[in-house]
Amino acid sequence: MVWLQKLFTKTGSDDNLEANNYERDWVSLDPEKFGNTKIYFSTHEQIDLYELEELCDSVGWARRPLRKVRKALEHSYLVVSAWEVKGTKKTMIGFARATSDHAFNATIWDVVIHPRFQNKGLGKVLMKYMIRKLRSDDISNVTLFADPQVVDFYRRLGFILDPEGIKGMFWYPD
Repeated sequence: MVWLQKLFTKTGSDDNLEANNYERDWVSLDPEKFGNTKIYFSTHEQIDLYELEELCDSVGWARRPLRKVRKALEHSYLVVSAWEVKGTKKTMIGFARATSDHAFNATIWDVVIHPRFQNKGLGKVLMKYMIRKLRSDDISNVTLFADPQVVDFYRRLGFILDPEGIKGMFWYPD
C-alpha cells in the first residue's frame, strides 16, 4: 500500500539535499514493496529536461523537442514530480502536469511512472495528488487523454469515458 504522509515544509538541508524553501509531500511506502526507499512529491522542484526525457524514455515514449517540452512546462498550471531519495542522491521517478483555464477546467498530461515503480500504487497516488491539488483550487472539471492500455487504470480512479455522451474532438493539420 502507498499513501501520502503529512505535508512537510522544507526549511533547510534534508539528507544533504540542497536547501530550498518549498513543500515536499513524503509518500509512506510498504516496506515489502519498496524496502527503505524514500519518495516525495513536489510541485516546486526544478525539472531537469534531460532527466524528464530519461524518465519518458524508460516507458518507451517518443522523444519530443526539448524546447517544446520546456515551453509546455512553463505554461502548465500544475507540475508534479515524484522523487526517489537514496542518501544524498535524488532521482525523478514520476511526473504529471496539468493545463487549465484557472477557473473551471483542467487537463492532465504526461503522467509517467518509472517502470521500476509501476504496479506498486505510486501512479494511483500521483493521480490522486494531482486531483486533490486541482480541486483545492476549485477546479471541478478534470479531463485527460489516455492510451487504450491505461484506460482501465483511469476508470478505477473515477474517470469516465464519454460522460453523458460528450465526445472529445480533435483537429489535426493536413
